[in-house]
Amino acid sequence: MIPLGQAQKRVLEACRPGAAVEVATSEALGLVLAAALRAPEPVPPFRNTAMDGYAVHAADVAGASPQKPVRLKVVGTRAAGSAGAVDVGRGEALRIMTGALFPDGADAVAIVEETRADGDHVEILAPASPGVHIRPAGDDIAQGQSLFEAGTVLGPGHLGVLSSAGVSAVKAFRAPVVGVLSTGDELVEAGAELRAGQIRDTNRLTLLSLARRDGFGVVDLGIARDDEAAIGAALMRGVEACDAILTSGGVSMGDFDYVKTVLDRIGKMSWMQVAIRPAKPFAFGTIGAVPVFGLPGNPVSSMVSYELLARPGLRKIAGHLDSDLLRPAVRGFVAGEGWRGAKDGRTTYVRVTAEFAADGRLRASSSGGQGSHQLYAMAQANALAVTPPGHELVDGDPVDVLVLS
Repeated sequence: MIPLGQAQKRVLEACRPGAAVEVATSEALGLVLAAALRAPEPVPPFRNTAMDGYAVHAADVAGASPQKPVRLKVVGTRAAGSAGAVDVGRGEALRIMTGALFPDGADAVAIVEETRADGDHVEILAPASPGVHIRPAGDDIAQGQSLFEAGTVLGPGHLGVLSSAGVSAVKAFRAPVVGVLSTGDELVEAGAELRAGQIRDTNRLTLLSLARRDGFGVVDLGIARDDEAAIGAALMRGVEACDAILTSGGVSMGDFDYVKTVLDRIGKMSWMQVAIRPAKPFAFGTIGAVPVFGLPGNPVSSMVSYELLARPGLRKIAGHLDSDLLRPAVRGFVAGEGWRGAKDGRTTYVRVTAEFAADGRLRASSSGGQGSHQLYAMAQANALAVTPPGHELVDGDPVDVLVLS
């Protein structure tokens, strides 16, 4: 067996970021920036008001109060989006709405709550300080300011910033397209009638969904029977259409593991026994330049292999920084019935539900059966508790947790 870190190192050394392409900002959610960005224009682009009210001269209203209001002549109204040549002189006020271009001449905003309209005049009931409630041009972002560095994962807020600064397209790494193939004579589609010895194919949908969740494109390569020609044809379809391939099943040492035979013939593969439970058998290599991840057939093993080994490699292809490829471990504590680590030197990844306790600490409780075939407990889990070999963890013990969702 080899340590998990060694297997991860093999994967990450072989995976390379994909092509950087120009993408419309509106289509860039979840992509990784390939080049730093600077603001081509200031935000806001002009001086504007932060409140509804009246643009005034602060000196005119310095002594205003409800008992002694200051009466000013209203010279017009300006809404957001409108402009004009109105200047505000001494003894005058311009009615102004939030976001509107602030007029020349005025230097303060009398907020509407502290005014009283009276025909073509307004009474100001409180002083207004110079500059208060006025947003200068570039108050949020200055022209030429550095916005986001290469390696930034673009979220909704980033896209809003880019839009506000007039950035309509960005250079980003294209999300990889992942092909998913299940193998085995025993597998049937979800809606098919089960015959003796058959099971429904769960891994393909699960892996397709995991890849979609992580922002990757997907191609369903279907189920390949235990036949070398069928497996080879399916893999070559994936090579032509995809940036990476996930296979499920046929990576252990069984007599009918045809996937190994085919991949050894058409690819350059490493067949590993990783010191983890579940998901000990794992294959990785390339067909041409396309990485291939051979995951175990047991449903939980397949998901855990994806999280610990395939996902980091796919994230590297997507352009994520090296520091952001693996899920970070969060320190928590065991809650309720504990569990025991493997006795054969493997690190156990216990399926747990993790939530924050009243004291702010992360508590982890077993989500149910821990067999590699018990997918229901994995579906109930939102984290994996990292349990060293031979360790018995009981209620209250500290434990490192990989939060999945």
